Amino acid sequence: MTPEPGAGRWADAIRVAALLAADPQACVGIRLRAGAGPVRDAWLRHLTDRLATGTPVRRCPPGIGDDRLLGGLDLAATLSAGRPVAQAGLLAEADGGLVVVPMAERLSPGTAARLAAALDTGTVAVARDGFFETRAARFGLVLLDEGLDDEAPPVALTERLAFDVDLRDLALRDIDGATASDPARRTPDRAMEPDDASEAVATLCAAAEALGVASLRGPLLAVRIARLIAACDGRSMLAEPDLAEAARFVLGPRATRMPAPEQPGDDAEPPPPQASPEDERPPDASADEAASERQQAEPPSLDDVVLAAALAAIPPGLLAALAAGQAPARGGKVGKAGAAAAAARQGRPIGARAGDPRRGRLSLLATLRAAAPWQALRRSETGAGEARAIIVRPEDIRITRYRQRTESTTIFAVDASGSAALERLAEAKGAVELLLAEAYVRRDRVALVAFRGRAAELVLPPTRSLVRAKRGLAGLPGGGGTPLAAGLDAAADVALAVRRGGGTPVVVLLTDGRANVDRTGTPGRPRASEDARAAALRFRAAGYAAILIDTAPRPQDSARALAEAMGARYLPLPQADARKLSAAVRAAGEAA
Repeated sequence: MTPEPGAGRWADAIRVAALLAADPQACVGIRLRAGAGPVRDAWLRHLTDRLATGTPVRRCPPGIGDDRLLGGLDLAATLSAGRPVAQAGLLAEADGGLVVVPMAERLSPGTAARLAAALDTGTVAVARDGFFETRAARFGLVLLDEGLDDEAPPVALTERLAFDVDLRDLALRDIDGATASDPARRTPDRAMEPDDASEAVATLCAAAEALGVASLRGPLLAVRIARLIAACDGRSMLAEPDLAEAARFVLGPRATRMPAPEQPGDDAEPPPPQASPEDERPPDASADEAASERQQAEPPSLDDVVLAAALAAIPPGLLAALAAGQAPARGGKVGKAGAAAAAARQGRPIGARAGDPRRGRLSLLATLRAAAPWQALRRSETGAGEARAIIVRPEDIRITRYRQRTESTTIFAVDASGSAALERLAEAKGAVELLLAEAYVRRDRVALVAFRGRAAELVLPPTRSLVRAKRGLAGLPGGGGTPLAAGLDAAADVALAVRRGGGTPVVVLLTDGRANVDRTGTPGRPRASEDARAAALRFRAAGYAAILIDTAPRPQDSARALAEAMGARYLPLPQADARKLSAAVRAAGEAA
């Protein structure tokens, strides 16, 4: 009976859990793509059940602070002793075990960098609050990825992990009764010499190159996992199944292209004729039997076996995309595209700094932490006894720092001139409607500027009303000249007003880049082009995030040059579907 595909994937996931439990540090970790539910909980139970007794497991929330993650000053002990007393952080507590990160797609770049540094060095260094300390932090990392298709944990972490397992479309019926070949619980043989498996290393490197795995971490991790598989199965030497399984688990999910078919060279000489089993067979032997004997006489090479195993691990959807020559999507952030900005009294706390409490909120713990190391010295200087428990000076005062996302406003500047109306104004309106809908989902504001004839017009001031935006777009007439400079000036003025109001402006300019009306409203292509370039340079100097969508039937050099002068991303409309347009606007907002 052929097992169901879901049962096979679950069996592989359990096998990966057993390997990770056998040696978390050798595996580095796993990215588990699965939403919160019984399937993910069952996998985590398999993982923890296989850990050795006493192995520490710590959960690391994505918004964890540096004090808890890395360690710092033990405030109570320091105040009691009158000298700095260090406290271990979460990573040091997890030494020799696992760190589980739920909602890993929400990890901040700073936290991801600290996790990556600990994975690379196996230590955590803390240098602050008057002391320096280094602690061991050798652990395996479990990233629980609950994001959508365009969300992903930081690449700095995922490329360091050996395994990438996707359980998003599995249900309980897929895992009931599924089994996996569980490696024996024994200490891996760490005394293996690298030279003992030189052929295995070359084979895995060749498979990684064929699959387009650019990072050297891929084949290095595959070699490490192959040795772990052999050691867990009680063997000191690598075998073909070890390499195939390691390639399937490590290299398959990292594939970015299909292997190129082997083509003989033009100058290759045909091999000399050799006697084959077909010559000795009776005349009535079938061709199928001859082919079968030929395959048995020529077994596949080790490289072919390992590469085939890695290809078998690629998900069907990704395999189809690779066959079509498309690179796999790596994901990105979704949600509001507003830039991060400092705030004095509201937002997300991001630490503390020295300052005046009248200009911010007092951080009591940070103030006590700054004052604690100096208590013994200050008591001896002032002659104060135990009656005055804590001596706080003005330089110890700390205020809380906050960060919040500013509101994003997408400003659409639409070329409604005669050339655009004759060519692709209708398609440009359709693209703008798609972007309007995306902006509405993100709860961003939108504004609409149209330019045609001799001037530009603010059709719609910044608003959150999708109905008003669509109504203004539908009533937008076309025809007349192309006052491109006036359109850029109007968009820049709206962006300036948004920035002064504390928002993040993102300008989306839809034009073919062929200006023929200057700033004064006088027709003339040379003067109009000069004014448009001057307006584009002024726009770039202001530092606004922008995208230029070329609305011409074919990409125009004039539009590309204008985008370069503006410092904007260039995107031809023939290649700009809804997904690409939305992703471009979102990326521009995040970079603002």
